[in-house]
Amino acid sequence: MKFKFEDTPLDGLKVIHPAYMEDERGNFLKSFEKEIFSQNGIEMAPFEVFESLSTKGVLRGLHFQTKLPQAKLVRTVTGNVFDVAVDIRKDFPTFGKWHSVELSGANKKMFYIPPYFAHGFLVLSESAIVSYICAGRYLKEYDSGILWKDPVVAIEWPISIIGEVTVSKRDESFGGLVEFMGES
Repeated sequence: MKFKFEDTPLDGLKVIHPAYMEDERGNFLKSFEKEIFSQNGIEMAPFEVFESLSTKGVLRGLHFQTKLPQAKLVRTVTGNVFDVAVDIRKDFPTFGKWHSVELSGANKKMFYIPPYFAHGFLVLSESAIVSYICAGRYLKEYDSGILWKDPVVAIEWPISIIGEVTVSKRDESFGGLVEFMGES
């Protein structure tokens, strides 16, 4: 029973396969161990844990905190989501680039999203429960986002396989990357 860590093209962003085993009794999943994560370049001290339940076609994001940003370890407990992180580190060559991973209760993959990344997901299954282990406190006064359909970022959301997308009024009101650059 071992963790497996995969690097992505965006520095610091990782796909993680948790420690997992099955037998005649059922299964056992270990999603975090501080020392193992540290050995794999992830210094994370969990502070809060959230879960969201969403139905097919719900798109949440792209969220981040402008100050005191949170690192997130995201996994889908049940269902299937198209999960995306966008690099918003202005001094990095990958600024504005995005990477996606399909997270599901079946594949058990996790997505480590470092601070200074925007995060969002689209639910592909009838419903999905997504769990977020966060390092750092959620601070509403610094909560912000980038428009999910920003043409500059140009995320290739798999909308054609789900039909209609449901987005909150707040998420639909975010500006794009160009507006974000002008804010700070």
